[in-house]
Amino acid sequence: MSVTDQTTAPTTSACCAPASIQPIASTETLAHELPTDAASVRASVRETYAAIATGEGDGLCGCNLDQVNFIGEGYGDTEGYAAMADLNLGCGVPTELAQIEPGHTVLDLGSGAGVDAFVARRIVGEDGAVLGVDMTPVMVEKARANAATLGYDNVVFRLGEIEAMPVEAGSVDVVISNCVLNLVPDKARAFAEMARVVKPGGHFCVSDIVTRGALPPSVQRSAELWAGCVAGAMEEGAYLDGLRAAGFEGVEVRAARRLDLPDDALAAWLSPAQISTYRASGGGLYSVTVFGVKPASAW
Repeated sequence: MSVTDQTTAPTTSACCAPASIQPIASTETLAHELPTDAASVRASVRETYAAIATGEGDGLCGCNLDQVNFIGEGYGDTEGYAAMADLNLGCGVPTELAQIEPGHTVLDLGSGAGVDAFVARRIVGEDGAVLGVDMTPVMVEKARANAATLGYDNVVFRLGEIEAMPVEAGSVDVVISNCVLNLVPDKARAFAEMARVVKPGGHFCVSDIVTRGALPPSVQRSAELWAGCVAGAMEEGAYLDGLRAAGFEGVEVRAARRLDLPDDALAAWLSPAQISTYRASGGGLYSVTVFGVKPASAW
């Protein structure tokens, strides 16, 4: 199935067919009011990921910090994996548990250079379609270039923010995301947007970072860690409840692994005393893959 590349904004009429997916290049689609602190976080994340996309960043603000394995065994021999699109920013492989089928329309939130979108494309095949949404212009450009190199005309990428997606309501079968939602300041709004764009009976499967117990305030305030998939993380129970509140059912963690940050990884942001307090608190970070379904009777 061919997905035409164009720069004009979509009409407001709902259309669920994969062919309705069109990339949007205009930054005008991103305009909406945001709290100042959220805008600052968003700007910091955008700047960090732009540097990673262009090779100007050192990579330490991605999910794979030195000495910390956020993604476990990684993609391994996953079919559709494109190494050129893997910037080591993930904390899981959501496509493994996403129950994607041939012909599906899949939406990848925070699609980066396209690594998960391309894996999803291998599954949906020629009759399906994949749409990636990312708020960093240079990432969108990189992903589009990768899709062109791979010859995929049914994988497109749009510039947009997860809290206000440039995606038609009820237009996708599956939403995936990889270590991105925790970076979003307004998670309730992001979860609501996920529910809006999924077809009734459709579902999501996202890999993300959550906390069990409290993280130190200094970690929470660190812009570097916002972009490093740590400080933006919600407490696990609140994360799952937020997805349920957005209207999803059957919300459950289908995979989880503890992330043990070494002292020298924490030392950039915490004093030795703070590290000791953090260790003693029993709190921790987990990489989780969460699944949920939009009721068939919804909307």
